Amino acid sequence: MRSKRRVWATAAVATAAVAGVLVFQGVTGTDDPHGGVDAKSAPAPVDVHKNELKLSADGTAAEFEQKDTKPFSLLGVTWTDPAAKISGTVEARTRSVATGEWTGWLPLATDVDGRTETGQAGVRGTTEPRWVGASNGVEVRVTSGGTSSAGLPAGLRLDTVDPGSSGLDAETAAYAQDMPEGTEGSAEDGETTGPTPTDTASATETPGSPAAGETPETGELPGGGTDEPTADPTTAAPTTAAPSVTATPTTPAPTPTTAGPSPTVAPAPVSTMPRPPIVSRAAWGANEALNNEAPEYTTSVKAVFVHHTAQTNDYSCADSPAIMRSLHAFHVQSNGWKDLGYNFIVDKCGTIFEGRKGGVDRPVFGAHTYGFNRETAGIAVIGMYTDTKASTPATTAVARLAAWKLGQYKGDPAGKTTLVAGATQSSGTGISYTVGKSYTFNQISGHRDGFNTECPGTALYGQLGAIRSAAAGPVTGLAVSSVTGSSTSGSTTYTQSTVKVAWTSSTPSVFVAKYELLVDGKVVATTNGSTTSASAALAVGTHKVQVRATHLSGKVSALSAAATVVAEKTAPAFTTKPSLALSAGTVNTTSVPLTLKWKAADGIALKEVRLTAPVAKTFAPTTVSAAQTAKPGVSTTWKMTAYDRAGNTAAASVIGTPVILQETSTTRTGTWTAKSSSSYLGGKSYSSSAKNASITWTFTGRSAALVVSRASTSGQVYVYVDGKKTATVDLKSSTTKYRDAIWTTTWSGAAKHTVKLVVVGTSGRPAITTDGLVYLK
Repeated sequence: MRSKRRVWATAAVATAAVAGVLVFQGVTGTDDPHGGVDAKSAPAPVDVHKNELKLSADGTAAEFEQKDTKPFSLLGVTWTDPAAKISGTVEARTRSVATGEWTGWLPLATDVDGRTETGQAGVRGTTEPRWVGASNGVEVRVTSGGTSSAGLPAGLRLDTVDPGSSGLDAETAAYAQDMPEGTEGSAEDGETTGPTPTDTASATETPGSPAAGETPETGELPGGGTDEPTADPTTAAPTTAAPSVTATPTTPAPTPTTAGPSPTVAPAPVSTMPRPPIVSRAAWGANEALNNEAPEYTTSVKAVFVHHTAQTNDYSCADSPAIMRSLHAFHVQSNGWKDLGYNFIVDKCGTIFEGRKGGVDRPVFGAHTYGFNRETAGIAVIGMYTDTKASTPATTAVARLAAWKLGQYKGDPAGKTTLVAGATQSSGTGISYTVGKSYTFNQISGHRDGFNTECPGTALYGQLGAIRSAAAGPVTGLAVSSVTGSSTSGSTTYTQSTVKVAWTSSTPSVFVAKYELLVDGKVVATTNGSTTSASAALAVGTHKVQVRATHLSGKVSALSAAATVVAEKTAPAFTTKPSLALSAGTVNTTSVPLTLKWKAADGIALKEVRLTAPVAKTFAPTTVSAAQTAKPGVSTTWKMTAYDRAGNTAAASVIGTPVILQETSTTRTGTWTAKSSSSYLGGKSYSSSAKNASITWTFTGRSAALVVSRASTSGQVYVYVDGKKTATVDLKSSTTKYRDAIWTTTWSGAAKHTVKLVVVGTSGRPAITTDGLVYLK
């Protein structure tokens, strides 16, 4: 479906489908991407089954006893007088075709007014229809909520609707599922969404005629096109043939009435906002045989009213075309309306469906908000939003649709307007209107603003503010989310030159015309509304990085909070070059303990120092030494690299070879005894208890370490370096230790040195055992 989505995203999305012919605003085409709307793709007939309810003896209750039924997926209860109300409850329970299980009792909303301002004959009172999915059994109970004096309206009837099926259902559903969440029909690869002023026929052109130099295009919505036939401005009925997707109604369509708005309409005005993708009536399988009257039009659209419908969120978006057919049949054959009441319907996946016929770009007179159907459009969201919020894709679609529709008449989605009441209402609950008087409404209002109802549900009603904000602009919630350079410390990012900046906003991307990346107040990069990152090359120095956005309405957002970026190219330095020194610890034939020392600094910010050989390790910028080991007799190079926050580096290294000198290469005075054990270096050591006995090593190196064996009975030694006494070392240890480097010394450079040990002759523990000397060259 990817290619199809891209076609939709182009400016040619404004279309009309008439008998399988695609008609664009300014462009016509004769190719149907589905090979024509033929019998194969036409929906199966929608069946409406009507059953009278049994009234109780006192008139306060009614029921439809549980029984098997023909298959159905939507139900509702209607009654004769559209002005009558049920103050009690209406509930139904159904049996699933798939599982054979019965549901619990499902409430049907009764705060619906079936009346129309035009006084259309045959209209009935009704509950809100409820989608229940494929079912084959039903039970209904109705209570008046009072005594027999309150009573129930006459002519109570259960209507169940079987929506049939259409060969286009799967494709329509697949199209909906292919849309990115919340951004259906969004631009890709630099394309723009919706029509621009140059994409739409001018007021002097005949709707449906090709613009000069333009050619037919195909490949739009499933079923072809997005508009129903548009009425000729000079006649009461459309001059074009009805779409070929038809099905036989189970009951005659209502008789047309003469009252109502003017049947003529001016050419569709160009909107200030792009038009979103809209699934046509042909695509969702509207049975146009139910609608034998011409559409009626008002003069403009000054406001939209948001509704919820179908009374359930437990549906698959693949069922949306079937829900549309069910609502269509219920509104016409159960309510007695001339067509679907809503101008548009949106499902929870954000797919927009054409509702009442007459042209989605026209001010079609609907039946959605009793008393305020004139100069308004009704947008219903499939679902129940009393406690559950509508999905982001759904609210985004409502905002896009409202912005486009109001934009045709220079409306402001965040503004207010004045509407004239078409009917008198007085419910005593805060809604009171008098026919002929003017009242102020938000240009995006909820159904409850114009009628005493819970619709569109408290949760969705609470989302209307965000819908207005998204539709009207400017872009809100704009913030830099990340700056990627070499590294970030706190709120500052460091780089040698280039950074990549990412940002977020609360406004859906489909409403964003462009983003701009600014460095120190100057624009350095511009992206489309679906791209939320950009790169910038920076001069050396400290910079402030910000983002701003332009809404499709042209409103420009405030600059985001600034992020700080430092660009620098000066390398750090080792102020103290790496050096090695022997250290205390256990010595063996494969490992000698060492201490590696260094000091690094940077003029801006040192990030870390890495040891890369002979092992890899990373050190914090304040670390200046680390314990290491080296194999004796092997020349080893320690390589180090200092990194600053910007990624600049400096390298340094030091080479060292530890050498083990055993007692056989020493000069000794006094009494010494040779000892053999695998625990000693080389398998041998020397021990003495004689006071003033000495042992001397001579070597050329830069660091030395005395290696001894230790126990609780070990004594003390004096240490002489180059003839000078430098230390007294006690070899006593609570635990026995072998090959223990107990004393070390280091010089600034390599030179010839002597280390001499003299036995102290400690009282009670005079013995000492040496195990060689290690030096570093």
